[in-house]
Amino acid sequence: MNLTDITAHWLALHEALGLGSPVQNEAQHAQLLEVVDALMEDKAAADAGPMAGLLALLADRIRAYEDQTQPWSEQSTPASRLAFLMEQHGLRQSDLPELGPQSVVSELLRGKRTLNMRQAVALAKRFALPLEAFV
Repeated sequence: MNLTDITAHWLALHEALGLGSPVQNEAQHAQLLEVVDALMEDKAAADAGPMAGLLALLADRIRAYEDQTQPWSEQSTPASRLAFLMEQHGLRQSDLPELGPQSVVSELLRGKRTLNMRQAVALAKRFALPLEAFV
């Protein structure tokens, strides 16, 4: 393969995913997350070889975008992030059935209970945030 071939492939990847520059907006962020999900479904390809390199590049681009758009402080907790998001979206405790009944949401917000993985995944999906925001 020569430089012309490499350039053509890189340009095709950049045109499809925008990998030649930082993530520009939420739509591109969502697109890259979908690509990562698809690549992760093939565990063997994701663990080693050239696809692992592509995953690493995608992860770097996604992480940089998320660090800019979702700058959680080191002192914040999943409960405080949830409270912030609820306020920003005008949600009440009863508006989060994916977490359980209102009493469970109340305990989560007061720190009496921690989010389990199912709840964290549901919140990450609902608010289009990385799972790390809730674990």
